[in-house]
Amino acid sequence: VTITTRLLVSHLSGIRHYERDIAKVKEEKEKANRALRLTKPHQEKEQKEIEKTDSFKPKKEHDSEAKSRNSKPGRRDKEFEQEEYYLKEKFESVIESLKIFKNDPLFFKPGSQFLYSTYGFTLLSAVVERASGQKFTDYMMKMFHDLDMLSTVLDDNEAMIYNRARCYVYNKKGRLVNAPYVDNSYKWAGGGFLSSVGDLLKFGNALLYSYQASQFKNSRGKLLPGYLKPDTVAVMWTPVPKTEVSWDRDGKYAMAWAVVEKNQQCGCCRQQRHYASHTGGAVGASSVLLILPEELDSAALGAQPVAPPRGVIVTILCNMQSVSLNSTALKIAREFDKEKWAQ
Repeated sequence: VTITTRLLVSHLSGIRHYERDIAKVKEEKEKANRALRLTKPHQEKEQKEIEKTDSFKPKKEHDSEAKSRNSKPGRRDKEFEQEEYYLKEKFESVIESLKIFKNDPLFFKPGSQFLYSTYGFTLLSAVVERASGQKFTDYMMKMFHDLDMLSTVLDDNEAMIYNRARCYVYNKKGRLVNAPYVDNSYKWAGGGFLSSVGDLLKFGNALLYSYQASQFKNSRGKLLPGYLKPDTVAVMWTPVPKTEVSWDRDGKYAMAWAVVEKNQQCGCCRQQRHYASHTGGAVGASSVLLILPEELDSAALGAQPVAPPRGVIVTILCNMQSVSLNSTALKIAREFDKEKWAQ
C-alpha cells in the first residue's frame, strides 16, 4: 500500500492509535454512531413535549451527557486505560520510536477510513526529520523561535523548565492525585511539547494572519507576508472526505485541524460559523486551541483596511486529565465575536 503525508496528517493512514485490537476499535465506533443516531430523535421528542406545555420547562439532558457532566474528569475516558500512554522508556530519536508500531498490521486500507492516530504523527515527524536533514526536535524548536514562542519546549523530564505545572488525575477512588510518571519521547509530534497560553495565542495569530494576508490588497505593500502561504492554510483548513471529529459533530477533520464550515440552512435558523480547532489530551493534562476568523467584508477592506489577524483566538490549558474544553472555547469565542460586532 501507499501512505502519503496527506493521509497521515488527516488520520486516514490506517495506522493504529493506542488500542491494538481492531475489534475493540470497531466496537467503540459503533457505540459512538448509535449514540449519535439516538440523540436526534431524543431532541425532537423533547421539543414536542415543550410545545405541549403552557409554561417552559428546562429540557432534560441526554442520559450520557448528564452522566458525563456529573462525573469527575478522568473517570470516563477509556483511552487512558491503554498501557502505551504510560511508557517510561526514553527514545533518542523519532526514528527509534517507530519500533513501537512499525510491525503492526494496518487497521484498514489507507484512505478508506478515519482513525485518529498519534502514531501516524510519529511517522510524520520521521518524514520531517528525513526531509529537513535535521532532528525533528531541533526543527521544531527553530520554528517556535521564529514564531517568538519562547516558552514552548520539549516535555523533557530531566530538564529544569521554568514554571512547569504539575499534572493531576482522579484515581479509581475518585480522589485527585498527581499524574503518574511518563516519558513522552516516543511521541514528540503527537503530544510531547509544553507550552503556555501566551505562546499558543501567538501560534494561532500567526496562522490567522497567514490565512487572511492575501485578502488585504489595498495595504500599499506595507503588509508583511505570513509565516505560511495563504493557500497553504486554506488547504489545511479544508475538510477532508471520510473524516470525523469526536469533539464537534458539526466538524470534519482537515490537515491536523478540525474544521467547521460556515452553514445556515434557512433564515432565522441555527448558524454555523467557520472555525478551526484542536483539542489535546495527555496524562494529567487537557488543552484546546480554537481560531474563529472574522467574516471579512470586501467593501470594508477596500475602504479602510485594518491589518490582520482579524478574528478571535481562544486557548485553554488545564493540568487535569480528560477535561472537555472545545465547547467552552467556542462559547468564549462567540461571546467575544458578538461583543466586537456590537461595538
